[in-house]
Amino acid sequence: MTVNDDSFTNWMHREEIAESMIPIIGKLHREQDVNVLLHSRSLVNKSVVSILKTHRFARQIAGEELSVTDTMPFLKALTTLDLGPSQIDMGMLAATYRADGHGLSIEEFTAEAVAGATGDNKIERRESRDVVLYGFGRIGRLIARLLIEKAGSGNGLRLRAIVVRKGSGQDIVKRASLLRRDSIHGQFQGTITVDEANSKIIANGNEIRMIYSDDPTTVDYTAYGIKDAILIDNTGRWRDREGLSKHLQPGIAKVVLTAPGKGDVPNIVHGVNHDTVKPDERILSCASCTTNAIVPPLKAMADEYGVLRGHVETVHSYTNDQNLLDNYHGSDRRGRSAALNMVITETGAASAVAKALPELKAPITGSSIRVPVPDVSIAILSLRLERETTREEVLDYLRNVSLASPLKRQIDFISAPDAVSSDFIGSRHASIVDAGATKVDGDNAILYLWYDNEFGYSCQVIRVVQHVSGVEYPTYPAPAV
Repeated sequence: MTVNDDSFTNWMHREEIAESMIPIIGKLHREQDVNVLLHSRSLVNKSVVSILKTHRFARQIAGEELSVTDTMPFLKALTTLDLGPSQIDMGMLAATYRADGHGLSIEEFTAEAVAGATGDNKIERRESRDVVLYGFGRIGRLIARLLIEKAGSGNGLRLRAIVVRKGSGQDIVKRASLLRRDSIHGQFQGTITVDEANSKIIANGNEIRMIYSDDPTTVDYTAYGIKDAILIDNTGRWRDREGLSKHLQPGIAKVVLTAPGKGDVPNIVHGVNHDTVKPDERILSCASCTTNAIVPPLKAMADEYGVLRGHVETVHSYTNDQNLLDNYHGSDRRGRSAALNMVITETGAASAVAKALPELKAPITGSSIRVPVPDVSIAILSLRLERETTREEVLDYLRNVSLASPLKRQIDFISAPDAVSSDFIGSRHASIVDAGATKVDGDNAILYLWYDNEFGYSCQVIRVVQHVSGVEYPTYPAPAV
């Protein structure tokens, strides 16, 4: 047998194992509300090849590929346990066991590592929490996709309605088509049908009511059977407490804004300050995509090295706020063609750091350039540190943060030497550290942070909504603090 034959035989063997994982992962998700992860990446509803690629990606983070032959025993061990709702990271289980298994068998080690989610310790499955989307643009449609994707277990969050202004002719059909097909993020994973007579979109069995309104104060959501819902405002039309309070109509319990909040509206970056949300807070903001991209790595660097001052320069993809061709615009420069120009503009991300990370006293400045790409941006974070360090130390530290810290769902890490922006379309992390571009000289560090300003940000919004809804389940093994 040739070397090539050996490689192909090995591939087919791993394919067979990955294929046998799918029904186990699906059953755990549907019946016990357990989300199986691999280094923070969900394996639920993934194909054979996706499962294998996710295992291989561990090589870029941990330095060596993780094989399905390594993780399958842990997955089998999970099926023997009385698990409650939780997220279980098989990558972390395998890595921790390899580092020090305490002489235990895989079954014994797994039972000990996830003990907080078993038996008397497990939390009860909660009823679904109703969610309403106000607005159905770029972020609104991606959030809809995520909510539908996460509805598989029948628990957690349930998208009940979308509120929009009435368009002309076949409005609901056109909106359903935009949900079904996306030029950047591809086809919707599942089936979508339209019930025009009852103003409903049915996506993967989820009945979603389309409500037409120009004024949030005129909608009684209880008339649609909606109660105690969280409303996600994707329009950005109102950003202060007074304006957002218009949404607090019958059936709505809380309002979450997908733009920076003004005044006393809390700006929340999941992973950094989501635990500061007061239980009785009814209005909050998820800040901006750029704030979500820079605050987690900024916190990580401040915790380890201290930060005296910083500057962030964002090279940002264009958005619907700009013009395709030159035309009038209320803001400077944004009237010029987005598809033909690099456009210098302002960013509020630097000033928003103070709201999300008030313990950081270092001054942070910022500016931005919009460039002719439709999605994925990069933030260049230049920091003056409190102590000198080396590039190798910083990279090792950030790699470990992405693997085993409370920020591992926010910060990803890549060492591929030829990575470019389109590689990060669909990333679920708030930001991705580019190891190859990182520069460190004594007490100066420059981090290059990629981020999918559409999808990665939408994932952060969902995490905040899960948290304030009480359906954000704990992760095991628990990340290192």
